[in-house]
Amino acid sequence: MDPTLLAVLALIAAALIFDFINGFHDAANSIATVVSTRVLTPGQAVVWAAVFNFLAAFGFGTAVARTVGGGMIDLAVVTSAVIFGGLMGAIVWDLITWWVGLPTSSSHALVGGYAGAAIAKAGWGSLIAAGWTKTLIFIVLAPLMGMAFALVISAVTLWLFRGFAPRRVDSWFRRLQLLSAALYSLGHGTNDAQKTMGIIAGVLFTGGYLAVFTIPFWVIISAHAAIALGTLSGGWRIVQTMGSKITKLQPFGGFAAETSGAITLLVASSFGIPVSTTHTITGAIIGVGAIRRISAVRWGVARRIVWAWIMTIPASALIGALVYRGFVLLSGIP
Repeated sequence: MDPTLLAVLALIAAALIFDFINGFHDAANSIATVVSTRVLTPGQAVVWAAVFNFLAAFGFGTAVARTVGGGMIDLAVVTSAVIFGGLMGAIVWDLITWWVGLPTSSSHALVGGYAGAAIAKAGWGSLIAAGWTKTLIFIVLAPLMGMAFALVISAVTLWLFRGFAPRRVDSWFRRLQLLSAALYSLGHGTNDAQKTMGIIAGVLFTGGYLAVFTIPFWVIISAHAAIALGTLSGGWRIVQTMGSKITKLQPFGGFAAETSGAITLLVASSFGIPVSTTHTITGAIIGVGAIRRISAVRWGVARRIVWAWIMTIPASALIGALVYRGFVLLSGIP
């Protein structure tokens, strides 16, 4: 077999493995709220989320994939070794944080690992400032948007249903939470699967299998299938942190958090901005807790999560750089 083709196939497989890990690492984002409110069992919830992760392949565009694949790293410096280093940086960091139960961002792990490998090869000039500016701004903005939308939706909901019997409201929102969980899973699949699409398209372009940078349909389907299968496998260590340790959720709160997260993700995706689904839903859950009272949020847990967020890009970048250097040293292929 042609060595170039073999390298391309190996990198596509590695990208899909990352996508699968992304699915089970970030399954908590899609299902923690609906599980913690006991609207669905964990088994039912992962199936529900996985179905809508996959359905996001149809009709939501590829703007995020284009940003990740060609808008953050100069394609002139991208080689198989750079892509491999980037993927391994993301995979290793995801597995570490999954093991300790921290809901960190697979998205930021991917762009961090990719950037670290590119910098190790060609220095800081390999980064495209415009793409990174959007991403770095939304590290702060996405959870704030999730929190703000959750505060507004929660406040409006509490006002509209004032005077209603709590049991009656709870019954309604148990049904509505199925809709909000589906909507959030669509947003999760839309934004997160596209990051893997961008990496695979970069592999095909640098390998000479695409004349221009574009996203083939088979890449779209493959990425959504991989993330959906990952979601099906669950991420139970992180589900507990997201669903119960930040704040106690009721069905109306779960509905508000999921709806807020979905709005944020779909807006960002429409502008081609790769945001963190983890940051977004965490901000939304905090917003739901804060509408009751500030003390309803377990700020110690929230601080631990924020420190993990801060560490994600530099840690995955360091791992990506080390893997790239090790690969070049052992193989002699830059």
